[in-house]
Amino acid sequence: MKSLKDAYMDALLSLAGTRPDLFFLDAGVGAACGNRFGREYPERCMNVSAAEQNMVLTAAGMALAGRCVYAGAYSSFLVGRAYEQIRSSVALPKLSVHFASFHAGLTAGEEGATRQMLEDISLTRNFPGMAIFMPSDYTSARALLCKAADLEGPSYTRLGRSERPLIYAPGDSSFRVGGGRILREGDQITLCACGIMVKEALKAAEVLDQQDISAEVIDCYCLSPFPARLVLASLQRTGCCATAEEHFLPGGLFEIVAGLAAREYPVPVQPVGVKSGFGQSGSTEDLREYYGLTAAQIVSAAVLAWTMRRR
Repeated sequence: MKSLKDAYMDALLSLAGTRPDLFFLDAGVGAACGNRFGREYPERCMNVSAAEQNMVLTAAGMALAGRCVYAGAYSSFLVGRAYEQIRSSVALPKLSVHFASFHAGLTAGEEGATRQMLEDISLTRNFPGMAIFMPSDYTSARALLCKAADLEGPSYTRLGRSERPLIYAPGDSSFRVGGGRILREGDQITLCACGIMVKEALKAAEVLDQQDISAEVIDCYCLSPFPARLVLASLQRTGCCATAEEHFLPGGLFEIVAGLAAREYPVPVQPVGVKSGFGQSGSTEDLREYYGLTAAQIVSAAVLAWTMRRR
């Protein structure tokens, strides 16, 4: 079990040693000037407190001056409060600013609906040229955050708050922009998942295997650009699909995969995600159970898709 917040700090420290142009802006989530990065590189970080709009504008100015800027904030404030600044000052001019959002999805738990950002992917993936990452564990988060530094344009990496079990071996850096990873091969149904739902998809695949349904599990860690060829090849092998995401169904992984299938190879696609309504207060585990973000729900969706399978 390792925190994705630790992956963020470790990635920044790793990059800072080889990238003298790197600068770190923080809107209160990491207390930048008091953590490890602040102690080692005090001249290359700034805590702007809870001023997300100012943080984005500052990041844009630094990027225009040739800096590679990483900016971290709580998801609901970063995307919700500073959307216009991200759009006009970073995405439109395609600046090298790399956003990391924390407390995304239901990980804010007891803090309630105002902090539970379930629409951030639908908002950010429509920015032309912005890479969107949703890592599933510490290893993939650290690798993708490091990859972002080589981009000529902006990126958005969605990070939660709670610790997660490792899925990838420590040190695995074979992730790429526009990529995905087949974690389990199968030929009867494709399970496309991202973020925390990747682990649940792997559990679901084991249950499906006991029912003689061979499931292929794909970690769709990059949502924009999307690994369309990888997913399409899997759909052509299996003939059906279930998606799993900690996000509203509109604008997220389900719509991406369903749209791809509709355009290229029509197959039944059944979703697992938050169908409607804002979140509510409760523990993260209870909320995921309440909204059906579980392996059991993925199994149900997969069986339904499998009964309609294109053969």
